[in-house]
Amino acid sequence: MMAAMRQELELRSQSGDTKKLTSLYFGGGTPSILDAGHIQSFIDAVSEYYDIAEDAEITLEANPDDLDHKKVQQLRHTDINRFSIGIQSFYEEDLSWMNRAHNASEADAAIKRVQDAGFENITADLIYGYPLLTDQKWNANINKLLEFEIPHISAYSMTVEPQTALDHFIKKGKSPAMNESQSAAQFEILIDKLVNSGFEHYEISNFAKPDRYARHNSSYWKGDTYIGIGPSAHSFNGDNRSWNIANNALYIKGISEKTPVAEVEQLSFENKVNEYIMTSLRTMWGMDTAKIEEAFGSDTLNQLTNTIQPFIAQGEVRLQDGHYYLTAKGKLIADHIASELFLEEED
Repeated sequence: MMAAMRQELELRSQSGDTKKLTSLYFGGGTPSILDAGHIQSFIDAVSEYYDIAEDAEITLEANPDDLDHKKVQQLRHTDINRFSIGIQSFYEEDLSWMNRAHNASEADAAIKRVQDAGFENITADLIYGYPLLTDQKWNANINKLLEFEIPHISAYSMTVEPQTALDHFIKKGKSPAMNESQSAAQFEILIDKLVNSGFEHYEISNFAKPDRYARHNSSYWKGDTYIGIGPSAHSFNGDNRSWNIANNALYIKGISEKTPVAEVEQLSFENKVNEYIMTSLRTMWGMDTAKIEEAFGSDTLNQLTNTIQPFIAQGEVRLQDGHYYLTAKGKLIADHIASELFLEEED
């Protein structure tokens, strides 16, 4: 697999895209099962074909149970300088209910080990809005991360994917369904607690101390181009999206034969507008009217100006200095607002 990924790097570099890389992200699965040598060798391979900025953010997504003392110490000798740790909860029964591989003590210990090894740039994930999570437990989870002085926190409302075990249990009445009111209330607790603790709510699900935003994730929300390497990896060049086949064996076979198996979606004008609406509204930087007019034309701006008025009247969106921003009330229904502003595809 690693050999195939290095070969894909070489193939992708031949496209002539020599843009300097400001971030590398090992994620989309469990890359922390790789040993430090594999991780560093891949970073070295990237540097053979692309110019990596000296101050590049290089993140490893990790499960707590993978970050034992030996692994963390080995990672000190790599170029990894940021960790994204999937904590989810510090409560044993909640982690068991989520079917997570780690336990509560590993969640706690993983953060300590990483910090003790000298890594300061850490983000941790939490989940809220599920039946076992009382407001008391939710406050305690947030407080735990604040005590660790984590500079970046991501939090997501529990969702039930179709045809999963949880979906089956809910339909059979063996597990209660998700409660939207609970999720909204815990989202508000999260915002109040973190903002009052000096965090900036810079994206719907993400909070950071000033200037500690995730550089990699921010590039997605700002519409920057990116390259994805490996099975299921997605790429974006401004005009189209592509994603590699998910099957490992077929991915390796395609790469070895120099015919990568990937699907490509050419983005229409409406796609581009809608993506800008969706991503920009989710951030503290808002939706820039000047950028809309420059990139998509005055007709598009006029249409959005008209369709957004009801949300302004309802106190869910505000206009300031040529930017549209979601209010606290609007953040609770961000996806709904964005979808109502979308342009319809022409036949």
